[in-house]
Amino acid sequence: MIKDVKKIKEELVKRKEQLLKELKELSKKDSHEEDGSSAVFPEFGDKPDENAQEISEYSTIIATEKVLEKAINEIEETLKRIENKTYGLCKYCKKEIGEKRLLARPTASSCIDCKKKLQEENV
Repeated sequence: MIKDVKKIKEELVKRKEQLLKELKELSKKDSHEEDGSSAVFPEFGDKPDENAQEISEYSTIIATEKVLEKAINEIEETLKRIENKTYGLCKYCKKEIGEKRLLARPTASSCIDCKKKLQEENV
């Protein structure tokens, strides 16, 4: 098992704060949305090429928002595993996840063997 879980936790909390800041920059408050916010729609003008640019930019913002939300969720799940003392254990086989894997990807929830099996099944 990894030795310095406290340091990993601190890094994950910092990363989550940064991701939340980035997400906030891309969205505005919206009481109609489940999470209370929605992507900001850019305004470039009324000309057809400006409208096309707005749609392109908006699509990029939505995709970026989804990536950020997924990363935040992974961090939150990892922080829960740290609190529950299950961090570093594969959620499939319950064996320890290698320290090198956790250092490379602190949010990993599966060991290399289980990850490979999952990827093979999804091919």
